[in-house]
Amino acid sequence: MKTEQILAVDLGVKTGLALFDKGGRLLWCRSHNLGNMTRLRRAVHNILKDLPSLICLVLEGGGAVGEVWKREAKRQGIKVIEVSAEEWRGEFFSFDMQKDGRTAKKSALKLAGEIIKGSPSAYRKKLNHDTAEAVLIGLWAVRRLAES
Repeated sequence: MKTEQILAVDLGVKTGLALFDKGGRLLWCRSHNLGNMTRLRRAVHNILKDLPSLICLVLEGGGAVGEVWKREAKRQGIKVIEVSAEEWRGEFFSFDMQKDGRTAKKSALKLAGEIIKGSPSAYRKKLNHDTAEAVLIGLWAVRRLAES
């Protein structure tokens, strides 16, 4: 039996993704610039379909892009958790480290970089804030699911 997985998504047309196993191990992380809603819908369907062990989708953000993810997850029977940036950032950063968007993104890049270095994830590109935030959203979700 495959290990249950959690996918964290920092929503947007430029989307950050991070896949964790239920034990909290980062399996991979990446970002995609999906360009437009048509490409986004197709990509979301394929991403979720290609993760048969996915038990939970964690989304930060909302609007039309979030609805696409939620609709497809529901269609595939995947639990969805929505989280605000303020909620997950509050778990990892002091007030000073998240006092504005620029500072928060810089803090996310630093912490996610440390997490990636300590994982088997083969992320070799320059880390961007979308991917970094997805990693931290995923870690936040793993902790929440372990508590429940």
